[in-house]
Amino acid sequence: MSVTEKTITVQIEGGNARPGPPLGPTLSALGLNVKKVVDEINKKTEQYKGMTIPVKIIVNTKTKEYRIEVGIPTTTALLLRAVGAKEPSGAPMHQKIGDLPFEKIVEIALMKKSQLLAKTLKGAVKMILGSARSIGITVDGKDPKEVTKLVDEGHYDEILSKYESKWEEEE
Repeated sequence: MSVTEKTITVQIEGGNARPGPPLGPTLSALGLNVKKVVDEINKKTEQYKGMTIPVKIIVNTKTKEYRIEVGIPTTTALLLRAVGAKEPSGAPMHQKIGDLPFEKIVEIALMKKSQLLAKTLKGAVKMILGSARSIGITVDGKDPKEVTKLVDEGHYDEILSKYESKWEEEE
């Protein structure tokens, strides 16, 4: 990062950035059109409505050009949103908060790819299944631990193969 760049990092609710503090005054001080930047942030974060996400605005202080980088919500936040729950189960082994289809787990794994250490889609899916289990979510009506075993045994290979190209292209 050069001296002509300034990075502003904020946590905002997806699709709901506001021109007020702390964003407005900071952007204004850098000579940017606050409304334009806020509108762009809201457009880029629309899919995360109702979730808090990290956003970086990198501004070239000389040219006033900027770019917006949108972070990804936590795995827990994505899972909770998928089942429509506000918070994880306090007793995940005994009290379930929802059930998700296996394909939703795959979609979340794809969303989180850049932050996961998994080398394969199958590995990423197993990580998401572990998170689902720890907060009280079942998958296809089963305990995620059981689903993980089925993944290892190849029961979900057909579904995984449909998403494999998406996993590869996001390298």
